[in-house]
Amino acid sequence: MLRQYEITINGLVQGVGFRPFIYRLAHDLNLCGTVANNTSGVLIQLQSTVDEKDVFIDRIQREKPQISEITQINIQETILNAQFHQFIIAASNHSSHDITRISPDIAICQQCLNDYHHQPHRINYPFTNCTYCGPRFSIVQSIPYDRPFTTMSDFKMCDICKDEYKDVSDRRFHAQPIACNHCGPSYVAYCKVGDELNEITDYRLIVDKIVDVLNHGGIVALKGVGGFNWLVDASNDLAVRRLRELKRRYAKPFAIMCADEEWIKDNMYVSQTERNELHSWRRAIVLLNEKTKLSEQINGSLGTVGVMLPYLPIHYELFEKSGLKAIVITSANKSGEPMLRDNDEAKEYLIEHSDLYVEHNRTIYNRVDDSVVRVIDDKAQVMRRARGYAPEPIINVDSVDGGLAFGAEMTAVLALGIGHQILMSQYIGDLSDYEVYEAYKDTLQRLSSLFKFTPRYLVCDSHPQYLSSKLAMQMAKDKGLPLYQVQHHHAHAVSVMVEYGLTEECLALSMDGVGYGTDGQSWGCEVLACDRTQFDRLTHLPYVSLPGGDKAAKECWRMAASYHYSLYGSLEYLPQPLINEIGEEKINQLERLLVSPLNSHNTSSAGRLFDAIAALLGICYSNTYQAEAAMKLEQAAASAQSDTCLYPLDETKEWDMNSLFDGIMNDMKQDEDINVIAMRFHRSLTAQLVSVLERYIKKTGLQKVLLTGGVFQNRLLSELLIKEIKARGWMVYYPTIIPCNDGGIAVGQLGVVSALLNQKT
Repeated sequence: MLRQYEITINGLVQGVGFRPFIYRLAHDLNLCGTVANNTSGVLIQLQSTVDEKDVFIDRIQREKPQISEITQINIQETILNAQFHQFIIAASNHSSHDITRISPDIAICQQCLNDYHHQPHRINYPFTNCTYCGPRFSIVQSIPYDRPFTTMSDFKMCDICKDEYKDVSDRRFHAQPIACNHCGPSYVAYCKVGDELNEITDYRLIVDKIVDVLNHGGIVALKGVGGFNWLVDASNDLAVRRLRELKRRYAKPFAIMCADEEWIKDNMYVSQTERNELHSWRRAIVLLNEKTKLSEQINGSLGTVGVMLPYLPIHYELFEKSGLKAIVITSANKSGEPMLRDNDEAKEYLIEHSDLYVEHNRTIYNRVDDSVVRVIDDKAQVMRRARGYAPEPIINVDSVDGGLAFGAEMTAVLALGIGHQILMSQYIGDLSDYEVYEAYKDTLQRLSSLFKFTPRYLVCDSHPQYLSSKLAMQMAKDKGLPLYQVQHHHAHAVSVMVEYGLTEECLALSMDGVGYGTDGQSWGCEVLACDRTQFDRLTHLPYVSLPGGDKAAKECWRMAASYHYSLYGSLEYLPQPLINEIGEEKINQLERLLVSPLNSHNTSSAGRLFDAIAALLGICYSNTYQAEAAMKLEQAAASAQSDTCLYPLDETKEWDMNSLFDGIMNDMKQDEDINVIAMRFHRSLTAQLVSVLERYIKKTGLQKVLLTGGVFQNRLLSELLIKEIKARGWMVYYPTIIPCNDGGIAVGQLGVVSALLNQKT
């Protein structure tokens, strides 16, 4: 008996070839009806028997497009008014108030690469894409995801593309960014020759010019998916040094794009999980360990390099024609400023500061940088969530509808609550930079418009001086909205609970650089007993002075002095190399500050502890970029992994910092290898943390341990600690799809407040 069903499919089902898939499946099963996008997902009207409907649904779940993700299928039987005689793709429906997911940008697929080389109207066409790959989030202006609501609306399809778009057997059937040499976007290049500005419009000549500039040590500004990048030959130290001067990025590591996996395997250690991430359609930057040193100009003394494979046709073409094996690729902007996106804002600056400037005429609506992933404990963990991930939602157990979370100050990320979905913005940057703060506000406006979002309540960090908090306070005042403030480390902990769907009380170890505490001090290594709505700070790394406030986060030697004064009552035992490097006068000035009763700013920060140890060992005296000292300390320790010694700890003490520092100082007096001391610090700190956790697991009876905070970007510490926790039979949870750093704070903020509001109802 023929029946009619209305089937709604929610999840990542737009921009991934879902409607064409449904169309072909229905035709394969000889079913009649319609499929359409709407603002909540995909809507199917199906006429079939019960058995045919069941087969249809089963095959949808088993055969769905690889990139798609189904979160819910809702089936309702409706009245059969008139019989369908075929199955068609219908016009999109805008009436629903629900909001669907938007696909992230997807790296070019192998079939499109083949078309780039062989399909007549797409040979050498740099914007070749299909239903399963190409731009998505970067070009979407509104939903549902249809061409008129993207920046591809500027380009009228030619007859060939129209035929492909309408042909159910074609891979580009209903591919919204479809284009070819006859009708799509195009590149144009500009280079200065004396006072003349030469323009190149032929794509093949543009590629030849880029290759020539790169091979001669030049700097190329190239517009990509989510913004402009600068490119230089990674093997040319002079070119990389020029790029550092240009960006005013004098020490922070660069990422590289490599020609192929074979070159990566020859130069890097690559696990299977890391290989999977390199080849993923997300094409994130993956942090890998070097086999041999590439160049100090790329990553200084560090032994890790951010590596990615090509994800655009022009990337593949450049490697093929240049013979280069690795290219430094970085956002085209001054260090700390947002990635340039618009041709008008980029052209004047980049032509003056590049040897070649290359733009295209497809508008980037949403600025989106490259994502960064690191494999820890054989799991891929997102450190920077941007291209390939944004704006994929995180599903929360409670409704977060109408919630707007402002995140933190560093590694700023916003989050919008729609239904049970937490929609994280792409990584934005450090709000202390004016241009980044403006980009942060612009991102909020664009996401709100894109998802038709109107906030009903606001959530921010409890730090009153964060620009994100100030913006939230001002918006709450202007719009008359309720504002909730969430303690930084509680938000860190709850972000992990959101990822794993945990609602019960857990034990959380939160370790980072700084978080405003309820006592007005700077927290940064806390053990919390917490659920989603409340927390109890059970213990913390002992407070030490934060001499000079924010200066102490940059000048690591200050924290070395602070710990010495706290433990030994003076600075006379500081290592002589540190004194020689900083100067006795500065050391004496700092000691007077430490003695002063006006010096009341204290910290329990694990980040500052790592700074102190790095400075004591002479590894790093000042952070020229965020977490530089900690990264160098980890690097030093990683080269001495065979050492398994621990500094003896007094287990009668909750935190035995004296034994830790005594052990380090004694080893230094014995001229022990610095790398070995760094390893012993990591192992001894792990033992200290395990001891503290064990103490409070016994006291509370809690068996689930959450690890969170930016310090857990340290692979060595993370894996040592995870191993010890698992060995004791405790359950351990740590971020993977949500950054453990402040990029995950907004998720935790919504997790806390949604639980509070749900509790009230």
